[in-house]
Order: sequence, then C-alpha cells, then structure tokens
Amino acid sequence: MKPLPWRAALRGCWRALLAASLLAALLVLLGNLWVVNNSEAYVYRNWAQLPGNEVGLVLGTSPYTQGGESNPHFKGRIAAAVELYQLGKVRHLLVSGANPDASYNEPRKMWQALTAAGVPAAAISMDFAGLRTFDSLARAQQVFGLDRVTVITQEYHAYRAVFIGKKLRMQPVAYAAPGDESGPAFQPFAREVFARVQAILDIFLLETRPKFLGAPEILPIEPPAAEPAPESAPLPPA
Repeated sequence: MKPLPWRAALRGCWRALLAASLLAALLVLLGNLWVVNNSEAYVYRNWAQLPGNEVGLVLGTSPYTQGGESNPHFKGRIAAAVELYQLGKVRHLLVSGANPDASYNEPRKMWQALTAAGVPAAAISMDFAGLRTFDSLARAQQVFGLDRVTVITQEYHAYRAVFIGKKLRMQPVAYAAPGDESGPAFQPFAREVFARVQAILDIFLLETRPKFLGAPEILPIEPPAAEPAPESAPLPPA
C-alpha cells in the first residue's frame, strides 16, 4: 500500500529539519573553533608570561547570579585586575559594562570593588556604554584611543574578546581570571558558544557598530615611576 501523501510530506519535512539542524550545529562548531584557535596564543593564564600594557580593560558582569548569589566571575575579574595592577602589568584600569538604569550599574560596582581592594580611584576609568563585549572593545579603540590593551575576563570569554579586538585591528592580549564553570555560573559559559558565532556575524556580515560612541576621551594614565639614579661609586684614595 502506498504511503499517504501527507505522511510522505511529513517525513520530508523532518529530514529537511534534521539536515538544517546538523548544518547549523556544524557551523556553530566551526565558528567556535575559529574564534578559539585564532585567539589562543594571546590568552595568558600566568601573569609572569603576560606582556605589560598601559591599560587593562575589565569586562563587565553582574556582581550576583540570577539566583542572588555572589557571582564568582565578577569576583574573579576584580581579583585579576587588582593583581595585574599591583604587579605593574597595567598602570590603569578601564572598567566597561552595562548601565541600563539606576538600579543596575556594572562599571560602578567594579569601581567600588577595585577601590575597596586598594586600587587608587585615579587609576580607574569607567565606560558606561559597554553594553556588549563588541561595544567594550570598539569603544576602547574608537573612544579611548587604545590600540594595545590587556583584556581581563574569564578564559572562556577571553577568546571572543581577543578575536574581536584583533579583527578591529587592535593588539589585544587577555589575562584569564578565575571563575566557576559549573552550577549557576555555568550559564554564561554555555551562552558563549553562540556569542562567538554572533561575534563573527557582527564583524563580517552585519558590520555592527557600537550602540553609543560619543566624543573621544583621554584616559588619565599616570606615567611610570622614574627609577632612582644609581649612586656614584666613591673615588679611590689618592
């Protein structure tokens, strides 16, 4: 008995849907491999190997998880930024994040945490228009005039940030901050898989621009401390 026409059509739809799903999964996989492989050499886990830069760009995240618990990714980025500043790997910190309303202000929260940890307020600048990672990198270049920068975020996020910076013709490196990859903190790690594909689309297909730019700003970077002049050796007796 011949199958009913609607059954044959249904099987055809399922096969097309399966093929489209497999193709989409393959494209996501290839996009992620491209982002990670293109950026891996510029992501550092050991501060001793990290090249020095004038400015560290701390990428924003909420101090709390959706469940109201302390966000280990926020704490990790603050700890890493304080570490690099105290070690002299960066001389100024640009904290960039979202500030959609009076109740949510990522840059302000980062500034408060950094100053509480001993970083001088004069060594911190805030970018309130870092709505996305793309915006933070593009504004670092176009508004704050940075071509070289040390990105401070978790390793899973650092690959995309460096990829974006490189495609914007910057010279970024990244320092991988500590942070959980399980429990509630795993959610941004999982979202990153698709965010990397979005970054590729933003750069190569959509020609995305930052939502807010504005006038250029000069960061108040303190000059490096002058090294003391060596003492002259005493003259030998006549």
